[in-house]
Amino acid sequence: MNLLEKLERIKTRFDQINTQLSEAANTKDFEKIKNLNRERINLEDIIQAYDKYSNILKNMDGNKEIIAAKGDRDLIDFAEMELEELKIQKEKMEEEIKVILLPKDPNDDKDIIMEIRAGTGGDEAALFAGDLFRMYSRYAEIRGWKIEIIDISDTGLGGIKEVVFSISGKDVYGNLKFESGVHRVQRVPETEGSGRVHTSAASVAVLLEVEDVEIDINPADLKIDIFRSGGAGGQNVNKVETAVRMTHLPTGLVVQCQDERSQLKNRIKAMKVLKARLYDLKLKEQNDEQSAKRKSMVGSGDRSDKIRTYNFPQNRITDHRIGLTMYNLSNMMEGHIEELIEHLKIADKTEKLQAADVD
Repeated sequence: MNLLEKLERIKTRFDQINTQLSEAANTKDFEKIKNLNRERINLEDIIQAYDKYSNILKNMDGNKEIIAAKGDRDLIDFAEMELEELKIQKEKMEEEIKVILLPKDPNDDKDIIMEIRAGTGGDEAALFAGDLFRMYSRYAEIRGWKIEIIDISDTGLGGIKEVVFSISGKDVYGNLKFESGVHRVQRVPETEGSGRVHTSAASVAVLLEVEDVEIDINPADLKIDIFRSGGAGGQNVNKVETAVRMTHLPTGLVVQCQDERSQLKNRIKAMKVLKARLYDLKLKEQNDEQSAKRKSMVGSGDRSDKIRTYNFPQNRITDHRIGLTMYNLSNMMEGHIEELIEHLKIADKTEKLQAADVD
């Protein structure tokens, strides 16, 4: 099946959806309307591309007819010149359509749980972890997403040893799924008197929030400890045992939450993180099987991989997976990372297109 035939099939389905929406509106079948609308929205970009592509093909046919008629020479010259331009437009449009037709990651619309941990570098690594948390928080604010802290352990000096938080909104995973890995920073610490640049690191994990149907946890596999919250928080801190630590015995995964003053709320949040981590393990097993066939450059998500370097003295940020270097680090640390994320998306799509051609 060639590209045009694929597009015509999609156009036929799009027209069917519009007809079914009218019928469902008459019967007030709201569940059907919701499902049809969702499918229609997913096809809109393809239909717009199909309309442009069809128009280019029609114009090409019109110019070929003029040339074949062997009439007015000036008109033929103009048709030949326009035909060459249309051929370039056609090739460009076909590449765009191939990208649009790539199967969408079904998880792109899902919410996430993000974990940031200070790595090598002591206090400077903790300060950098805090900077990353601020960067992602500001990016979420720009996108209109909601952030909720699940657990945080700070150093008291503005740094963060570890922070676990959820982000919810439109296309959260689709935009942040390439952030998992080791982030390295190069800068002069405030405590460094000689002006020497130090290198520190922090790790980022992006976990999918999962539904109960996706991960089933046997209560017998859990060890739950209740303890008093630590850290800043006013008079109630350390007086009541509200903090929760969950240990999943089969895997040894440990999750704790002490951000809420309610033990029940901390239990719910801890369980949410545990399910996300278990689901992440499940995905990694599947990805390991797939990567034996094909290694993904962008989306491996291995948190042991160094993915990016933030060089403050040169205002430079480098993503090592796609070989991209940009000189606007100060702006990115304020949450303006959309351009970098777009480059990662393009690299991922290009990789998938190449893989599809090989297959």
